[in-house]
Amino acid sequence: MSNGGFWPDFVQILQKARRCIGMKLKKTVVMVGMMGAGKTAVGRALAAKLNVPFLDSDAEIVKAANMSIAEIFKRDGEPFFRTKETQVIDRLLDDMQGVLSTGGGAFLSDSNRTMISDKGVSVWLDADLDLLWQRVRHKDTRPLLRTANPKATLEQIYNERVPIYSKADLAVQSHASYSIENMADRVIKALLTRPDVLEP
Repeated sequence: MSNGGFWPDFVQILQKARRCIGMKLKKTVVMVGMMGAGKTAVGRALAAKLNVPFLDSDAEIVKAANMSIAEIFKRDGEPFFRTKETQVIDRLLDDMQGVLSTGGGAFLSDSNRTMISDKGVSVWLDADLDLLWQRVRHKDTRPLLRTANPKATLEQIYNERVPIYSKADLAVQSHASYSIENMADRVIKALLTRPDVLEP
């Protein structure tokens, strides 16, 4: 069996990997956007491409509280969760230089937005409502969607939040046809427009 088609593909992958590894990240990249936008998956792929640490603010909160986000919401309420979320994001921005994925509501706070732009750079993964619904409709891990009509709730949240997400430092359009790797590459392309964030 001929492997003639394999070798050019391998060389292309290797060249792309070398280009990414040679880049220097100067500020933490903070992924923001709606639930289901792909912040964690794309964030992990981005961190791997740039050879930097990846952290998830929700995962850090869960670890510190030793309970799920849904359990925190139920026991302590959303305001308590948001306070803890701000504290965790602030600490992570001080402690690391890498890629940080945040919960869907984190960017709604004026103080969080200012803090993120001062200490890092916010990247909005801009996915449309239909794509988001396809991704979250079968999951029971979203406390805000535990309503009688979760699709209508998602649409309401989407309409309220998109004008705020549009204030992010950078925006990258998501599409159902884009793979996680494609999205990570698109984020890198956006970051390269900011020499203060990513240096080729």
